Amino acid sequence: MSAPDAKQKANDEKGQDVRSTNILAARAVADTVRTSLGPKGMDKMIQDPKGEVIISNDGATILAQMKLMHPTAKMMAELSKAQDVEAGDGTTSVVVIAGALLGAAQKLLAKGIHPQTITEAFLQASDEAEKILTAMSVPVDLGNRDQLLQSAMTSLNSKVVSQNADQLAPIAVDAVLKVIDPKTATNVDLNDIRLVKKIGGTTDDTELVDGLVLTQKVSKAAGGPRRVEKAKVGLIQFCLSAPKTDMESNIQVRDYSAMDRLLREERTILAKMVKQIAKTGCNVLLVQKSILRDATTDLSLDFCAKAKILVVRDVERDDIEFISKILGVEPVANIEQFTPDKLANADLVHEENLGGEGSVVRFTGLTSSAGGCVSVLVRASNQLLLDETERSIHDALCVVRSLVKKKALIPGGAAPEMEISQKLAAWARTLGGISAVCIEHYAEALELVPYTLAENAGLQPVEIVTKLRAAHAQGEKFHGINVKKGCISDIYAEKVVQPLLVSTSSIKMATETVRMILKIDDVVISR
Repeated sequence: MSAPDAKQKANDEKGQDVRSTNILAARAVADTVRTSLGPKGMDKMIQDPKGEVIISNDGATILAQMKLMHPTAKMMAELSKAQDVEAGDGTTSVVVIAGALLGAAQKLLAKGIHPQTITEAFLQASDEAEKILTAMSVPVDLGNRDQLLQSAMTSLNSKVVSQNADQLAPIAVDAVLKVIDPKTATNVDLNDIRLVKKIGGTTDDTELVDGLVLTQKVSKAAGGPRRVEKAKVGLIQFCLSAPKTDMESNIQVRDYSAMDRLLREERTILAKMVKQIAKTGCNVLLVQKSILRDATTDLSLDFCAKAKILVVRDVERDDIEFISKILGVEPVANIEQFTPDKLANADLVHEENLGGEGSVVRFTGLTSSAGGCVSVLVRASNQLLLDETERSIHDALCVVRSLVKKKALIPGGAAPEMEISQKLAAWARTLGGISAVCIEHYAEALELVPYTLAENAGLQPVEIVTKLRAAHAQGEKFHGINVKKGCISDIYAEKVVQPLLVSTSSIKMATETVRMILKIDDVVISR
C-alpha cells in the first residue's frame, strides 16, 4: 500500500468517525423529544439554573431550553425552531423524522454507500414526498369555520390543556379571522394578535376580548378616576416629572427660600404639563415605562387626578406599537407635539377586578376599526399552566395561519407519513440502482412516526404499524392511528386534521438538516 493510499484511508476513517459521532449526537436529541409526540405524548419538566420550572410538550420550547453542547445537537434545536417559525406546529415530529432519517443514513453508510449518493437520493425522495402529500390533501375554504376549528382542535389535543380544546380552538380561529380578510389573505401577522397573560381564575376564563386589555394597573395613589366613559386616549413617551440635568450635578440649598423656590418651580412645570394635556381633551393617559427617571411623580399624579385624567403607567416599550395600532392613537415623544389629533376615542375605559389576583384595564368600543388587531386574555390558576396555555394558543394560531398560507388540509394520526412511506417504496422499485436502495430506507424511516405515536399511546406498535401499512397498501390513504379508540380508522372522518404546510415543511426541513449533517466529514475547533 503506497503512502498516498494510506493517507486517503486514514482520512476516510476520520470522516466516518466524525459522521457517526454527529449522527449519534443528533439522534440522542431526537430520542429525548420522541416521547412527547402526539396526543398521548408525555410532558417534559425543565428546570433552569435559577430553579425556575417549565412544563411543556412543545418540541421547540423543550429544545430551546435544553443546554446543548454538541454542534450537531444544536442543529436539531435550530431545526425545531425553524419549523416553529415556518408552520408553528409539528415541532416535535420534525425532530423525530430527522432522527429517523439519520438512522436510515447510518445503515446506508454501513453498507459502504458514499454520503453524497445518499444525500442526492434523500433530496429526490423529499421532492417526491411533497408531491404525494399535495395529492392526498383536501382544499380548504377560509369561509368554512368548521374546517379551521378541526385543525386548531387537533393541534391543541396534544397539549397539556387538551381538555380545554373545545373552548380554546374557537378563540384561536376567531382571533385570526378578525385580523384578516378571508377572501384575499395569504398570510397572518401574529403580532396583531396579542396574548395577555394574567394569573388567577381557570383556563375556562380565557376569552377573546373585543378591544384592548392591559395588565398594568390604574395609578390610584392620588385618587384619580378609575372608569372613564367616552374616553379620549393619549399615549405619551415622555415623563411627567421634573426635568433632570444631563450630567450628574448636585444643587446645594442653603436656606428655606431657595428650597421653596425649587419646589415651587417643580410644581409650576408639572402643572403646566398636565394643563397642556388636559387642554387637548385627553382623559385617559398611557405613560411609557421609563428607566432613567420616574415616569410620573406623586405630584403629577395628583394634578392628573384633579384634571380627572385616568393614568395607566409602566406601558412596556414592546407594546407601544400594538397599542397605537389597535386604538388608533399616535405615540407622542414630546409635550409640545401633544395635540388633540393624536388622541384616540374609546366608549369606555375601566379597571376590572379579577378576583384576588389584581386587575386589568379594559378599553371597549374602539372607534377605529381596531386596525385589524385583537387581544386574547389568557387565564390559568398557576404560572406553569399559564405559560403552557399561552404556548398552546400560539400553536393553534400558527396552525390557522398555516391554513391561510397554504389552503389545504391533510389527515393527522400519522396517515401522511405512512402514505409517503408506502408510495415512496413503490416509486423506488421503479428506479433501480443505488438511489433506489437509499429511497427505500428513507421510506422505511418515516414509519417511525406512526410507530412512536402508537408506542406513546400504549398500543402494540408493531401490530398497529403493520395494520396501517396494509390499509395504505390497499389505497386507504386517509387511514391513521386512532389513539382514543386504540385502532386504525379513517382519521379524516374522525376530524383529526392538520394543515398541509405543517407536514410539507417538516419533511423538507428534516431532509435538509439530515443532508447537511451527512455532508460534514470533519469538525475543526477554532480557538
